[in-house]
Amino acid sequence: MPARNQISLKGKTAFISGASKGMGVEIARNFAEAGADLALTARNEEQLAETAGMAREFGVEVWTSIAELGDAEQVRQLGRDALAAVGKVDILVNNAGLVFPQPILEIGEEQWRTIYDVDVLAPLLLTQAFVPGMIERGHGKVIHITSRAALIGQPALGAYSSAKAALHQLAQTMAVEFGPNNIQVNCIAPTVTMTPMAQQVWQPGPRTDAKLGRIPMGRFAEPHEIADIALFLASELADFVSGTIIPADGGEGAG
Repeated sequence: MPARNQISLKGKTAFISGASKGMGVEIARNFAEAGADLALTARNEEQLAETAGMAREFGVEVWTSIAELGDAEQVRQLGRDALAAVGKVDILVNNAGLVFPQPILEIGEEQWRTIYDVDVLAPLLLTQAFVPGMIERGHGKVIHITSRAALIGQPALGAYSSAKAALHQLAQTMAVEFGPNNIQVNCIAPTVTMTPMAQQVWQPGPRTDAKLGRIPMGRFAEPHEIADIALFLASELADFVSGTIIPADGGEGAG
């Protein structure tokens, strides 16, 4: 029996952004299987409904809301609506992310701001929405899905990489500030993970072959592998793990 089937999140409520695709779907699956009630958001209504339906098969309560995380006021309203609907959030997973691959000299201001709004500002605003309740209850988990791209320079990913690096620093500051309240904050920094977004960016060709050549395991990550790490971080097994950046990269960082 896989270890994840032995983890219980019963009595907990988890908020997951970007829950309509890829890692978000698998994180929702893992958390629901562990017994957590869910609050889910994404931009695609049909796909989000599919995630919710899958999660409800595990017998948990699921609330959903469509939102554009690039709009700060929508994010603030999303936080208020979620708390009004589910009462509390014990686990926040900032999974939603956005990338526009562009060389440094071609990055436009609009794309830059949109990436930072979705990848940095939205996680901050959701943290501000849910962590006060965690502080009152004396426990909580915040998990940011970042990227190995935040740790190294890569062509055409300057805006995305710098945004994820900013989220790393923000998360470590959160860990320092919230630690006295028994709230753990961590990042998962995957290498290329075969989500729909990654499949668009990493098409077959020399660039993809070169990337695979730097990963000792010789393949990209699968969404469920990142979701398993998120489940661990959300559980009591990780109650003394905070302020970390966990690379899920098949050994890429060891070379």
